[in-house]
Amino acid sequence: MIVGTGGIVRDAHLPAYRKAGFQVTGIYDPDQDRARSVARDWNIPAVFSTLEEAAAADAVFDVAAPPTAHRDILNALPRGASVLLQKPMGLDLAAATAIRDTVRSREMTAAVNFQLRYSPMMLALADAVRSGRLGTLTEIEVRINLVTPWHLFPHLKTNPRVEIVSHSIHYLDTIRALVGDPASAFARSFSYPGSELSDTRTSMILDYGPTLRVLLSINHHHDFGRRFQDAAFRVEGTEGAAQAKLGVLLDYPAGEPDELWLAPRGGPWEQVALSGAWFPDGFIGPMANLQRYASGEDDRLATNVEDAWRTMALVEALYQSSKQAATPLPTE
Repeated sequence: MIVGTGGIVRDAHLPAYRKAGFQVTGIYDPDQDRARSVARDWNIPAVFSTLEEAAAADAVFDVAAPPTAHRDILNALPRGASVLLQKPMGLDLAAATAIRDTVRSREMTAAVNFQLRYSPMMLALADAVRSGRLGTLTEIEVRINLVTPWHLFPHLKTNPRVEIVSHSIHYLDTIRALVGDPASAFARSFSYPGSELSDTRTSMILDYGPTLRVLLSINHHHDFGRRFQDAAFRVEGTEGAAQAKLGVLLDYPAGEPDELWLAPRGGPWEQVALSGAWFPDGFIGPMANLQRYASGEDDRLATNVEDAWRTMALVEALYQSSKQAATPLPTE
């Protein structure tokens, strides 16, 4: 049962669930016209008129609502329910903590929809890392230099935080899934002239000690044609390297095909054949894992709220870093 009928539900959740064979038994949104339209387009049998009616359904709940609504929705759902929450887990760490505590107190089985780590390219990359194909990791770099159609996300206009918590959180969560938590973090976020959003460009460095360099360079305003636009996730180690192209971000939401390339030290590069793409295939993983964990088939809920809280703690550290003064240059 899905709570929410925004663009991400149409573009990713429902295509993913149809592809995986998951049955969507009902849908709810305060915008009843939109809910009925989605139900009609996707052959969903029930449109609930209230959240209370939806909560009474015997179902796994997919809460695809804005993060500011998560806690109220959780409190309306049955005690002990299995729930997948759309990312982010609140807009700051205080909200994430409140959501985590609600899940604990209501004894829910809950995960957050961090789906980039489940995309075919990132599953293959993680397998290459685990198998030792890249050796000891020395580099992780995320480079986003493109134009994002922010008009598709009007709800972000009022948010005091945008870029890291709504976009780069995908990369931060995936990095955590690959190499764990950093010891510390540095960031600077920037607004853009004429933009209605608080911040849409960010530079980040994550501290993993003296040999693993991790950095993210994010610019959503490179509106100068496709030639030098980029959406890359690079991982290098002592024995090999990997380069992923996040195709959906280039001309979102139509996008381009995702790519993953691997090379041993000295080359050559070889492209990895991918079965599917981040959108919509990555969205299968979190829901499949939640259902299998709730039924006892999986012994680990990968993006459970406790782990998601750690991703939010990293987001919070980056925002706090961005507010702090940098070291000034000597004057003499």
